[in-house]
Amino acid sequence: MKRILFIDDDFELGELLGSYLSGEGFSLQTAHDAQTGIEKLKEDNFDIVLLDIMLPDMNGFDLLQKIRNEYTMPVIMLTGRSDEIDKVVGLEMGADDYVAKPCPLRELAARIRAILRRTMPVKAARPSITATKIDPAHKIIIGNMSLTPSARSVQIDDSPVQLTSAEYNVLEMLTSNAGILITREQLLEDALGRDPSLDDYVLNVHMSNLRRKLRHSATIKTIRGNGYLLAIPDHSPQQAVHM
Repeated sequence: MKRILFIDDDFELGELLGSYLSGEGFSLQTAHDAQTGIEKLKEDNFDIVLLDIMLPDMNGFDLLQKIRNEYTMPVIMLTGRSDEIDKVVGLEMGADDYVAKPCPLRELAARIRAILRRTMPVKAARPSITATKIDPAHKIIIGNMSLTPSARSVQIDDSPVQLTSAEYNVLEMLTSNAGILITREQLLEDALGRDPSLDDYVLNVHMSNLRRKLRHSATIKTIRGNGYLLAIPDHSPQQAVHM
């Protein structure tokens, strides 16, 4: 049973959500302020966090930053405000997704499932001949960047790079198909678990974060109107990928 930590000062919503999600196969614990949420995170293991922006003792964005500094589980931000800037800021600070309140419980459960599914290794979009190679430790290596799918970790020159689960999934899909165009629709649906027919600025934010964190170690090219591809370094050997 997947364990969820719900950090929100809305007591009624917490009870309603706990009852509904238990019927969907989830276990929910509730914290009605940031400090209680921090304590629960230290005491227990959770698969995902639902975090409200407006908390009585701390700004939700500040708590998100604290969570990101210490934990790797996915975080869904909850916001009752319609301002799009809140959603963008949350994503830029490391949230994996956002949900505007009020939100149908069925939709929220679907979002949770989609995010938890994408914590599993992403499959290659299609067989490809790329600059990617698989070493004996089952790492995906391109230039000085390596991914370890079993640990969902990324390193550049042997130094770890901290990515959110969403950012990792996007990067793994691109590296598994290096040099090949991956459409926005494929990334939204397969890597982010989002409906491609909806707005896709969420993908734009994740791409911006990835480019900033990877610096010059990997070049993600935008193919306007089509999608993205991870450029193959000139010095990398051509080799087939077998995931």
